[in-house]
Amino acid sequence: MKKLIYIPCFLLLASCASILVNEDVVNSWKNVSVEELDTHSFFITVPMIKSKTNSGIEVRNYRNYRTSNQCNVSKNGGYTSYNVFANCTQNESGCNNIFYIKNDVVIEYRLVGNCYTPQSLRPEYRFQ
Repeated sequence: MKKLIYIPCFLLLASCASILVNEDVVNSWKNVSVEELDTHSFFITVPMIKSKTNSGIEVRNYRNYRTSNQCNVSKNGGYTSYNVFANCTQNESGCNNIFYIKNDVVIEYRLVGNCYTPQSLRPEYRFQ
């Protein structure tokens, strides 16, 4: 019975993922100069991790993440005193915007995680 409930929920979530990621926006970065990425008004606002493969492909991960903290406080015997203990957890949720670059040109843009692609993520072409 539980499996019958899980299947429609999974299909609903999977269909929402395709709505949130606009393939036209993702594909708009193919063959674009890395200078467009370096000056893009969104990507300059999020932390970036950069690496390079042995074959010379530069990999950039622009991490758009939100961190939330939740703490539960327990009191000894219902009284407030200096012996108050807190149990805290930290959760991260967000999107990895991964760009593959060769010869200063974007060859691929991939999204991993909880992502969406509004039209504002297209290359801006401001400095041409």
